[in-house]
Amino acid sequence: MKIRKATIRAVFGSNAGSAGAHNRRVIIDAIRVNKALSRAELARATKLTKQTVSNIIDELEQDGLVMPLETIREGRGKPATPYTLASNGAFAIGLQIDRDVARLIVVNLTGDILIRRSVKLDSINPEEGFETLVDLVNAARADLEQMCCGTSRRTAGLGVAMPGPFGKLAAMNNEPNNDAYSMAVWQSFPLVERLKERTGLEVSLQNDAAAATIAEKLLGNADSFRNVVCFYFGFGLGAGMIINGELYTGTNGNAGEIGLVKPLGSTDETESLEHTASLASLCHAMGWNPSDDDLFEHITNALKEEDPKMQSWLEGAAEHLRWAAQAIQLMFAPEATILCATAPKPLIDRLVCMINAPMKNTGSPCATPSMIVGTADLWAVAIGAASEPISNNFSPRHSALVKS
Repeated sequence: MKIRKATIRAVFGSNAGSAGAHNRRVIIDAIRVNKALSRAELARATKLTKQTVSNIIDELEQDGLVMPLETIREGRGKPATPYTLASNGAFAIGLQIDRDVARLIVVNLTGDILIRRSVKLDSINPEEGFETLVDLVNAARADLEQMCCGTSRRTAGLGVAMPGPFGKLAAMNNEPNNDAYSMAVWQSFPLVERLKERTGLEVSLQNDAAAATIAEKLLGNADSFRNVVCFYFGFGLGAGMIINGELYTGTNGNAGEIGLVKPLGSTDETESLEHTASLASLCHAMGWNPSDDDLFEHITNALKEEDPKMQSWLEGAAEHLRWAAQAIQLMFAPEATILCATAPKPLIDRLVCMINAPMKNTGSPCATPSMIVGTADLWAVAIGAASEPISNNFSPRHSALVKS
């Protein structure tokens, strides 16, 4: 059997003596993207010498991060051994902190979801809510240890995602009427430091829109684009930006906080975009309890029944999202704008249809749809959060080329 010839996707390595950490990540990333590659293919794709590739592969195999597949023949009968990632070579935990619930997943090095857990969360009292989070993480780690012995030393870290904004912007936005959207009381809580202390793991924090954007790139429609903006429609509203294939986070991770922008024509000093286009705003308009376990069923039924209050909210939300999407397109000129969500898919389908409706049948070059339907998944933010520790440990970073 011969290796199927196909275009190999890879980041280039460097044969400079100081580039060892970068080259190790380049090899791991090339194998991850292409599923399996031989040493010769890795050398050609990454522009590294065959000896450098062989040395790195030997190290990675010894560390349990890659494994050989069945030897096959390449070219004119020359034997080649393709290598693939060892799924249990590393694990990562992703934790989403939302208004009334915390969701946790555990993934392995190849992205398989091994554990899913969710619990109700006290979002008003961070001290009590924090203990709930610690119990959730500890229970998941115990389950993982039972599934695969010796996982503690192979857990890359804990990625946490929660509503922003963070830092100074959070302080400016720390008003009682914003707490339903931003969980403002959590912003002054030392979450990362406390989680590191209690779990012993490396902990990273990002806003939920950024995590949803990473999930959209991993699992959804964003994978086809190098420059894309993803609107995240949850209890609040945010956006994640991928520029030249990389997530742009901005200062304090606050890039894409479109939910804080005043909508077009607003006269209310405290009203912002997420007050008119978010799950929290929909619940307010419909008189629903946001923590109701049957919330998604209520939304779906109201859509089917063409509830007048629902229709009125849809029209206002679509108008403001259209305005925001057009502003983003003019400022950043992305290849696409995607609406992803922690919400029922019928709701996102309807919103995107209404957002794009005025753009159709105009005969103008601008008549292409302004937004694409993205992933509507309760677990998307947690998936994106779990990808952060994997990326921090195994994805190519050009800073590794700089001597300390």
